[in-house]
Amino acid sequence: MHSTSAWIAMGTNMPFDGVFGAALLARARDDLMNEGVNVLRCSGVWQSDAWPAGTDQPDYFNALLEADAGDRDPRALYAVLRAIERRFGRQRRERWGVRTLDLDIVAMGDLAGSFDGIELPHPRMAERAFVLAPLAELEPGWRHPELGQTAAALLAALAATGGYRRISDFPPSVG
Repeated sequence: MHSTSAWIAMGTNMPFDGVFGAALLARARDDLMNEGVNVLRCSGVWQSDAWPAGTDQPDYFNALLEADAGDRDPRALYAVLRAIERRFGRQRRERWGVRTLDLDIVAMGDLAGSFDGIELPHPRMAERAFVLAPLAELEPGWRHPELGQTAAALLAALAATGGYRRISDFPPSVG
């Protein structure tokens, strides 16, 4: 089997086990690597308004990872991400609710379509600055396999609504 590059979005707006924000994202990255997923690059940490706009919840901390998915197909990688979310106390009670950890496959290689229930690229990524800003930071020339636009162009096309700002480099491994 061959390896495939995967873009994984990370987000959090609630503490877990006394850890919050960028430190929690770093712990999740380490967990992903402990599951045998080779993380190649990490964006900086971005802080963004809760989604959707007007939601009465804390700001989010977001980042994007480029990972080598190895021989995992989208379903297998998705299963790894869901297991990590559960270990971090993630409960899926309501859409767009607060969360200790959210991990999503944004894109995987040049795959486009539905893969055993996993839609790739992520169907709403082009609408979300909190995904596009970290992607454009790492790979501004990445091209959406269906829309044909680069990450930088997709980000520039978004209305300047919803605050997002880069707040730090991605933290080093926490051990």
